Order: sequence, then structure tokens, then C-alpha cells
Amino acid sequence: MSHNFGIPIPFIEHLGFELMRFEGGHSTVQYRAVPQHLNIFGKVHGGLLMTLMDTTMAQAARSVQPDHGAITIEMKTSFFRPAEGTHLLRGEGRLLHRTRTLAFAEATIYDETGQACAHATGTFKYALLPAPSSQGAHP
Repeated sequence: MSHNFGIPIPFIEHLGFELMRFEGGHSTVQYRAVPQHLNIFGKVHGGLLMTLMDTTMAQAARSVQPDHGAITIEMKTSFFRPAEGTHLLRGEGRLLHRTRTLAFAEATIYDETGQACAHATGTFKYALLPAPSSQGAHP
């Protein structure tokens, strides 16, 4: 199976995220909302938006060290406006600073009209990826 992110991430594959940019401390992750991911008001659920921003920031961090994963240590999120219905959303991520073991990143989610819906900052710990034979293995 081909993995859009270069490594198997079952949860992200299940959600249908697509990695569009992965270079030089920048990332773009696309997602088309589905009815199962909406809240009671018919808007994209905030938890899904947080997952999209978390993924986008982690990929921005990984883009400068692709042999490592980026594990979330903390994340702060601000919601600006609702992400409407089943539209295409775009996460733009940027690595702000890094040390040998930590990455500091930000991400903004944009709707199809280019309006910002949410923004997050996060801290990530770099960790060497598991060997390919053990990725996705379940005990």
C-alpha cells in the first residue's frame, strides 16, 4: 500500500488527509470534510480541525528530518470561524524553531474561499521512526 505521508499513519489515512507539501519546514495537508465529521450544527467538528492542525504541524517539523516522527508535547488552538459542511479544507504548517530534540511549529486551517478558520501552535519531540517491518504492527 502506498502511504501518502511516506510512512503508515492508520488514523490519518482513515480520515482521508492528503499531504500536498513537505519541504524545508513547510507543509500543506488537504482534507475534504465528510458528514460523519460534522458537529450538531453541521460544521466540521473542532476535534477534527485540531487533528488536521496537529498533523500539519508535525509534517512541517518532519520535513527537515524525515527519518524521525514528531510526537506532540503540547498544542494551543484558536478557532476563528466555523469550517462549513463538506468542503475542502487546507492546513498550512510552518516550522518556527527547532533544537536537536524539539520542534516548535504553527498551522492555520483555510476554507475553500481562503478564509482562516483556526490556528494552532505546538511543540513536538523528534523520535526515530520504527523499522518499516514494525510500522503498523499491532500486539
